[in-house]
Amino acid sequence: MLVLAFDTATPAVTAALHDGERVLAESTTIDARRHGELLVPSVREVLREAGASLRDVTAIVAGSGPGPYTGLRVGLMTAQALSSTSGAPAYGVCTLDVLAYASGLAEPFIVATDARRKEVFWARYADMRTRVAGPFVDRPGDVPGELPLVGAGARMYAEIVGEGRLVEDAPDYPRAGALAALAAEHLAAGVSGAAADAGADGRVLTSPSPIYLRRPDARVPGPPKKVTA
Repeated sequence: MLVLAFDTATPAVTAALHDGERVLAESTTIDARRHGELLVPSVREVLREAGASLRDVTAIVAGSGPGPYTGLRVGLMTAQALSSTSGAPAYGVCTLDVLAYASGLAEPFIVATDARRKEVFWARYADMRTRVAGPFVDRPGDVPGELPLVGAGARMYAEIVGEGRLVEDAPDYPRAGALAALAAEHLAAGVSGAAADAGADGRVLTSPSPIYLRRPDARVPGPPKKVTA
């Protein structure tokens, strides 16, 4: 097994290679405006560092969001392109699931990432591997109270959600090493047939399709207004 994983659903541009037992190489850069510029060089770097080539990869996994439209599409389109080139199957994993897995928590908690527009994407978990509700998009004040919080979305709005709820040693952004490890765990357990649609049946490994919770910021321009004398 050789899993190539990457995520561009947050300001983190992150890529990693995993052999089914450990992370062989990982690269992460926090830059919300350069997803398209940074991802492919990051993929090349982790392959080079691990002494592998694209033809050695047995599975390609991309974070499927939720996240801002443009950055999210960079990762998923790259996964589909690399899959077509290499012949390795491509999968998607909910980005919130990656943060949950990386937290290592064994008790209920919530993951929240920045959704812009003064909102957060969030989901509720029974433990690091089990999502029980979501993902959703809401204003920070509408995220359910009391449970511990993981992710940059929670930290950004700590004054609203409560600073005491933040899990301090949990990651703010997804890391591809955690994404690859989570995917490898499920691949080792066996994936029967084609991957399900994103978010279907609670499956972790899905098709490499974006999880959209609202319409993109970009809009097709309307007809020009009439000018009257």
